[in-house]
Amino acid sequence: MKTMKYTVLVILLIGLMSCSKKQDKSDAYGNFEGDDVIISAQASGQLLSWSVAEGMKLEKDQVVGLVDTLSVSIQIQQIYAQKRALLSNLAKIQSQAAVSEEKLKSLEVEKNRIEKLMKEGAATPQQKDNLQGEINVIQKQIASITTQVRVVIEESKVLNKQIDLLLIQKDKCKITNPLNGTVLTTFVNKNEMVMTGKPLYKIANLNEMQLRVYVAADQLASIEIGQDVRVFVDNSQKGLDEYIGKVSWISEQAEFTPKIIQTREERVNQVYAIKLLVKNDGKLKIGMPAEVVF
Repeated sequence: MKTMKYTVLVILLIGLMSCSKKQDKSDAYGNFEGDDVIISAQASGQLLSWSVAEGMKLEKDQVVGLVDTLSVSIQIQQIYAQKRALLSNLAKIQSQAAVSEEKLKSLEVEKNRIEKLMKEGAATPQQKDNLQGEINVIQKQIASITTQVRVVIEESKVLNKQIDLLLIQKDKCKITNPLNGTVLTTFVNKNEMVMTGKPLYKIANLNEMQLRVYVAADQLASIEIGQDVRVFVDNSQKGLDEYIGKVSWISEQAEFTPKIIQTREERVNQVYAIKLLVKNDGKLKIGMPAEVVF
């Protein structure tokens, strides 16, 4: 009887060990990555304000810094002054046009009166010709003034565009964070000089991590985009935490097994890279190793 119980116990232990070995065997291994973005300066000048630190969580459209706007502001004031002078000149030209228009009306009335007098023999053709000459001069003056008005209006439009451009440049002096995420690295400090295109900080959305793993060619047939897989990560109790990952990308080209995960036997084997999206509960970190069961 004791022998039978012992035999059953041994069989159960062997079965549990077998199951444990099956559970311990994973299909792929890799490391977590962040979809990071490097934010660069869009204006040149001294960094007057800066409130970014590594590990800080930033929200989209949050203003995190300010580049000196003095030079841009002065340029805007100069163009506004030019525009005011131009509009003042336009008012004078339009006033001249109004005077010429009134004078033309008077001459037209006088011409009609002369034509009536000519029919009665009380006026001469010479009088009409002289009057017509004056009318022609006034008409040319009005045409010239109209051209000047058009030129001034076009110049005013050009100044408006220049102001719009400078206002955009001034707005770019405000450093606005473009996405929700966590700051990974900062590259500048307050009061430093920055140039357009200079990297300021690196940020990544860590709410959803990317896990890059590598699989052999014979595994590809059982993997497809959108597929849910089991992801395991070491925890502090020397156990494994389980997550659900979704296949988001499969490489179209094979490559040799990366050095960070290859064994001596695998160095000559070619594998395919796969990316998985895994929702982060706050425990997952960039560079953390993980294993996958498809």
